[in-house]
Amino acid sequence: MFSITYGRYFLYTSPTDMRKSFDGLCGLVSQRLGKNPMSGDLFIFINKRRTMIKLLRWEQGGFVLFYKRLEKGTFELPNFKKEQQSAPLDYGQLTMIITGISLKNAKKRKRFYSQKIVDN
Repeated sequence: MFSITYGRYFLYTSPTDMRKSFDGLCGLVSQRLGKNPMSGDLFIFINKRRTMIKLLRWEQGGFVLFYKRLEKGTFELPNFKKEQQSAPLDYGQLTMIITGISLKNAKKRKRFYSQKIVDN
């Protein structure tokens, strides 16, 4: 069953051609990001107009692709450096992007995280 509630999350920061499917997105992950698309990490791709998003993850037996197209509005992205190929996200940021909650106005409160969770 496809799940986005665990693992590491990486936003591909360059606009992505949404005609790309499994193989094209895997190529971006391996060639541009230098990461293994079969690692179980979740890779996030957004088009230039920020109206479409694709999430790619390897799960047991094959790749799963989640695709959302907005009929109105755009996805808000977190701040990142222009030269970055990918930006790590946490689950909260991902859900806010997908559901349309403003990242600029949201404040994250301090929490204790075990060292195992923090290590990447």
